[in-house]
Amino acid sequence: MKSLTRYLTFQVPQRMDFVNITRDVAAAVQESGVQEGLCLVNAMHITASVFINDEESGLKEDYKEWLEHLAPHDPARYRHNRTGEDNGDAHHKRQIMGREVVVAVTGGSLDFGTWEQIFYGEFDGKRSKRVLVKVIGE
Repeated sequence: MKSLTRYLTFQVPQRMDFVNITRDVAAAVQESGVQEGLCLVNAMHITASVFINDEESGLKEDYKEWLEHLAPHDPARYRHNRTGEDNGDAHHKRQIMGREVVVAVTGGSLDFGTWEQIFYGEFDGKRSKRVLVKVIGE
């Protein structure tokens, strides 16, 4: 069995934004030499997310609006912020959008459905965070 581990690092200048990381993940799959297997992509911070969706600007703006409605950035609202943080909302947004994705590797490439792309979701930006890419298979 082959395996490859890569770390992607992000420092998103906005508090909340989405970054398409499909090319970076596909490059790791190619580098791994795995023809048949799985690729795990995992946000390594509790206020960030990895998810699969469509690369469409209106949809991404809709997500931002929806998430802000569900968990508004209001430091007085969350008990977590009594610890000196101001990111209680970001923890909730991450729970909604998810921690990780697993994508099949078939014929040496990510095996997506139509329109599927991998995104890094940032909910407490302006500092460095990592994403794990782990490819395993034959």
